[in-house]
Amino acid sequence: MKRLILCAAAAALMTACSSMPTGEAAVVATAAMDQPAPAAADFMRMAAASDLYEIQSSQLIMQSTQNADMMVEHHTMTTATLSRAAQAAGMTPPSPSLDTRKADMIRQLQAAEGMARDSLYIQQQVMAHQEALTLHTSYSRNGDTPELKTAATAAVPIVARHYNEITAMQRGGGGHAGH
Repeated sequence: MKRLILCAAAAALMTACSSMPTGEAAVVATAAMDQPAPAAADFMRMAAASDLYEIQSSQLIMQSTQNADMMVEHHTMTTATLSRAAQAAGMTPPSPSLDTRKADMIRQLQAAEGMARDSLYIQQQVMAHQEALTLHTSYSRNGDTPELKTAATAAVPIVARHYNEITAMQRGGGGHAGH
């Protein structure tokens, strides 16, 4: 029995460690761990808006940017995961919609061209992923709905990877946005 408990504890620890952000994302995630989480409905609305921004902004720059399709795919997946989690919790997931600030960011990207657009995209992505990482980390630790906490926990390594890649691109001079 002790061996079974030890094996289960080791498996849980390995799972937790594999999902813990590394690099610059670790700093953001660590700071978010003790932040209060928004209420479940607010978390769902904020997470859906975050994913929608990531999808729309990446679709705008797909022709000039490597791997923007990966961003669309990953954020479509996290939206679907959140929606399923909300339904499992007996909640109605909100229809994703952009808040005013993110809608303005999309308009700025639409107006920019060439390297200026790529540079703006990277700038916006750093900020958006920092916000998303903070949101998902705080909810995964301090949220009030177990199903949504599980969805937030699953999103953390995805958003952390994106954050690390986009900050590395920003440090590298912003060039072609391809993460």
